[in-house]
Amino acid sequence: MNDTTQYDLISIGAHPDDIEVGTGGVLIGLHERGYRCGIIIMTEGEMGTGGTAEIRAQEVKDAAKILGVDILATFDWGDTRLEDSYDKRLAIAAIIRRAKPRIILAPYPHVGHGRRQSHPDHVASGIIAINACNLASLKKVDLPDPPHLVTRIFHYFLPPGVQPNFVVDITPQFDQWIAALSAHRSQFLNPEKSRDYVEQLTAMARSFGLLSRCKYGQGFYAVEPVLVKDIMGLAEEQNA
Repeated sequence: MNDTTQYDLISIGAHPDDIEVGTGGVLIGLHERGYRCGIIIMTEGEMGTGGTAEIRAQEVKDAAKILGVDILATFDWGDTRLEDSYDKRLAIAAIIRRAKPRIILAPYPHVGHGRRQSHPDHVASGIIAINACNLASLKKVDLPDPPHLVTRIFHYFLPPGVQPNFVVDITPQFDQWIAALSAHRSQFLNPEKSRDYVEQLTAMARSFGLLSRCKYGQGFYAVEPVLVKDIMGLAEEQNA
């Protein structure tokens, strides 16, 4: 990324495949419409059952080509050991100031309830992202680029009990999304793993689609209400 490159959206993840799983279809759709998107990954995913940090780094590059995104940064902040800190906030804030995105996508920043708890790295990455957006906007924070205010932060990887309050239709991008997931061969096409993760993620996309009357979707949570200028447009979307 050079000093003049501006991005419309940045998707942030804790591990090398998080962004593809939670936001990949959306990123493909935005690229098709001419938007510039970037990704930030906070750990190397070295604790994953399959692959090594080196293998997973190459898989990220392969997937990014399919998504149509730029890799803005990959950090080695410790898979299973990711924690919020001021230095991490500053590192992400510096990228935000330089890239000037309007929208940030990041994991949901709270632990869920019930038997299936949120991955602690996902929670930590969401917290770091929120705090970094705050620092990026403050004039007295000493970073090379001028302050930048991110317009919206939307969360993915919602824990049990938290419903998305909007869903993006990824039906036209579904095949490319599966291709991007499959680029992470060590995770999703690993014969040593007993579960068919691609089928599980397909089922997840179907479930989001059912919530919003499309075939496949990706769900997000907006902490603040989303502004709608034409309420009738919502009915048109449902009937499309």
